[in-house]
Amino acid sequence: MYIRSIIREFKDWLEFIIGNIPGKTGFLFRDIYYKKRLHKSFKNNRFESGLRIEFPRNIELGSGSYFGFNCKLYASELSSIKIGFNASFNSNVMINARGKGKISIGNNVLIGPNVVIRSSNHSFKSTNKPIIEQGMKDGQIIVHDDVWIGSNVVILPNCEIGKGSIIAAGAVVTSNVDSYTVVGGVPAKLIKKREQIKN
Repeated sequence: MYIRSIIREFKDWLEFIIGNIPGKTGFLFRDIYYKKRLHKSFKNNRFESGLRIEFPRNIELGSGSYFGFNCKLYASELSSIKIGFNASFNSNVMINARGKGKISIGNNVLIGPNVVIRSSNHSFKSTNKPIIEQGMKDGQIIVHDDVWIGSNVVILPNCEIGKGSIIAAGAVVTSNVDSYTVVGGVPAKLIKKREQIKN
């Protein structure tokens, strides 16, 4: 037990150091390290400093994605995160699948700064027990290809974000979003449909 604690602390220190190395050296070290630590990771991913990843063995990552400063990817022993190819995560994005949740993010997805995508939520059914003692409700979130999520958006559990949709800055998404639509507000509602133009 004591040896396990030492190993865990050593790993935390190692990841803290690797996660905060500046410049191109930092990009290189983080790419090499997480290529080995993640369940599956392809080439040409760029991780800015301040990165925090929990349970990397339950996270899959395609190639060509960018993660800005202080991004957080939280999986757990019973949850998973899957991210496609060529995604862009701005600074301070949190992808949180703790508990038994699942989060899937497709290809060519743009995510603005300070976005929170969380697949679990607190239970609050009982009024005779503090909310903190009622555990969590687990769910899943699916973000399809070619989605643009604006800054400060919150996506709550059990939402599916359709292909080619746009979520306006500051929106709170509580239900499914249709493909090729623009939504915004709290809770997010339809603003307009995107015109599909054939090239």
